[in-house]
Amino acid sequence: MIRQRYELPAFSTLDRLACQIRSIVNTRLFKGVARKLSSTDRQNLDNLLVPDSVEDINANLNLLKSPPKSHKLKYIKELQDKFDTMMLVGDAQKLLSFIPATKVKSFAALARTLDISEFNDFRLPKRRTLLLCLLHQAQVKTRDHMVEIFLKRIKKIHNNAKIKLEYLREKYLNLDLSFIGDQWRKLVIVEVDGEELLVRRQLEICIFSYLAQELKTGDACVVGSENYADFRQQLLPWSECELKITEYCSSLGIPDTSEEFVSQLRDRLTRVARKVDVICAKGDQITINSEGIPVLKRITAQDKPDGAEALFNAIQERLPQRSVLDVLCNVEHWLNWTRHFGPLSGSEPKLLNPQERYILTAFGYGCNIGPNEMARHVRGKVTSHMLSYTNRRHVTSSYLEAAIKDIINAYNRLSLPKCWGSGKKAADDGSKFEIYENNLMSEYHIRYGGYGGIAYHHVSDTYIALFTHFIACGVWEAVYILDGFLKNTSDIQPNTLHADTQGQSSTVFALSHLLGIELMPRIRNWKDLDFLRPHEDEVYDYIEPLFDDVAQWKLIQTHWQDLMQVVLSIKAGKLLPSTVLRKLGSYSRKNRLYQAFQALGKVIRTLYLLRFISDRALRREVTACTNIVESYHHFLDWLFFGKDGVITENDPVEQEKRLKYLDLVASAVILQNTVDMTGVIHSLSAEGFKINRRMLATMSPYINRNLKRYGDYIVDLKNIPQPFEGAINLPVDIFKTQAE
Repeated sequence: MIRQRYELPAFSTLDRLACQIRSIVNTRLFKGVARKLSSTDRQNLDNLLVPDSVEDINANLNLLKSPPKSHKLKYIKELQDKFDTMMLVGDAQKLLSFIPATKVKSFAALARTLDISEFNDFRLPKRRTLLLCLLHQAQVKTRDHMVEIFLKRIKKIHNNAKIKLEYLREKYLNLDLSFIGDQWRKLVIVEVDGEELLVRRQLEICIFSYLAQELKTGDACVVGSENYADFRQQLLPWSECELKITEYCSSLGIPDTSEEFVSQLRDRLTRVARKVDVICAKGDQITINSEGIPVLKRITAQDKPDGAEALFNAIQERLPQRSVLDVLCNVEHWLNWTRHFGPLSGSEPKLLNPQERYILTAFGYGCNIGPNEMARHVRGKVTSHMLSYTNRRHVTSSYLEAAIKDIINAYNRLSLPKCWGSGKKAADDGSKFEIYENNLMSEYHIRYGGYGGIAYHHVSDTYIALFTHFIACGVWEAVYILDGFLKNTSDIQPNTLHADTQGQSSTVFALSHLLGIELMPRIRNWKDLDFLRPHEDEVYDYIEPLFDDVAQWKLIQTHWQDLMQVVLSIKAGKLLPSTVLRKLGSYSRKNRLYQAFQALGKVIRTLYLLRFISDRALRREVTACTNIVESYHHFLDWLFFGKDGVITENDPVEQEKRLKYLDLVASAVILQNTVDMTGVIHSLSAEGFKINRRMLATMSPYINRNLKRYGDYIVDLKNIPQPFEGAINLPVDIFKTQAE
């Protein structure tokens, strides 16, 4: 551009042009919607802004925003009534068909933050368009919620079926019951006096149970839903995949045809199995007794290098004392992370002292203090309404992720974290957070006890968290194991993923392999998993008892195109790995795509298991990396000290935001601790303290001894209180009235 003598205008000019163009485009969209609205549609939308009243049975603004409750029957009926009422307002999807889906979601997100008085400040076309987008989003999400509540209800009925179902029989009906399995058939059909009869209650539960399975696997879908729509419609057409397949396979180092893909995988399994057979025969990695039961050799703990403990104590003693609020302010000075926060709509007025407001909001929500308690401790700087307004109107999950990304990138520039890990490995695990029972995300967790949800963290081997999901306790955690990899856009890009036992699923192994991710979970029950041999006539001298079956190469080759179509669709951003894995659970046995993923996954898992049993260093690495996630959980528990660690929000969107705030605070503290540790190391080195990389590798930034999470307590004797004597007596008139 310099060579052509072009000069870009100032950024403020470009910003004004972008705002002007956005305003023009939005105005056209508002007018387009206005032209499509009938008089009935306009009246229905205007009625949404009628304030609540006991007699009012029409859909209103609060109804559209109300979060779902638990799966109790009365709440299911309430949700159904809510959906029916919203559908009476109008078919929002049809009226918004000419507006891109991303724009509809953006308008709906803005509308969700507004109250009735703020809606009335807009002109009619904009007001009605925002209301219509909010209505559409509410209709879509309510469909999702109804399916999720239905699934939870069926799950609960399953758990209580043996003691609650009554044996009411009806005459056998002429129904096609070929879909019923043998176990269900014993419950549904009984023989009385030589005649087969149906047990009505059991039949109803059976049909609903099969429907729940079909919804989970994707064999049944809900039109107009988001999470339970037909995911196959989201896949890239194979004609588009063919254009990408060669380049993508080349980037992963795998063949781009089904025959070569299977041949390469078969040869690899043959080589690895023979090599491991030789290694294990030495007996220093694994032993197999006469009954064929394998036993892994224990991993011994590595001793810390001399001087490491003394160095760590010296660093802790010299770390400066800081409050969490001070940390957030320091990181703001370095990175200006609050620049990512701001009004959802460019038309809103800016805040007075926005940086201060954003920092206080992040601290109040990130440490779970909440706006009310936070406002009481800032000596009149802000009110609880100001903090809740900032959270509601200026902060979203995507804004928080952008701020966290800045902190991660800054952290990656430091030298000290390179002593802890390469950044090429990460580990996933979940931690329970308590929430109220009466909301959609809440489920009882048997292992942890109590109601709550799971914060599923993706943590780098350099100790900083890369991404977090908030999921229900009853959800299979492995579903979300790969999402964090794709949603992480920071400079730290791992290619190896460690996980707990949840990551042992064959379908997860298959999808990870095709996405170029090396999955290496910590597996406790590895003896119960299938080891596949490459050929039926392949026999091993030592590890023969481990192998159960032969790899299904023909199945993999037949469905290779289907597998690659799914993976390329994920890479193109058409759908997330969790969408696919949710449909490929163990209950998808009749699904051919599931069978192909399972066949491929068992081969990849066998390759990993062979390495796992023959390499003690690998087992130590897996354990060490998964231990980092568990340490991160304890670190979060310490920071999330408000309200006894209970998330008091019932809205799933706000629940997720609360955890994003917590990740933001935790990442800021980790960055500050690492900076302070680096400064102390410089001082100690200058004083002659012998320091090497092995000593530093034993440390972590999860230090809280130097942090003051409750702030400073100051004694101010110059603040003179009111005289004590004035409070001794009550007014005399009070006692005179009582005597009379």
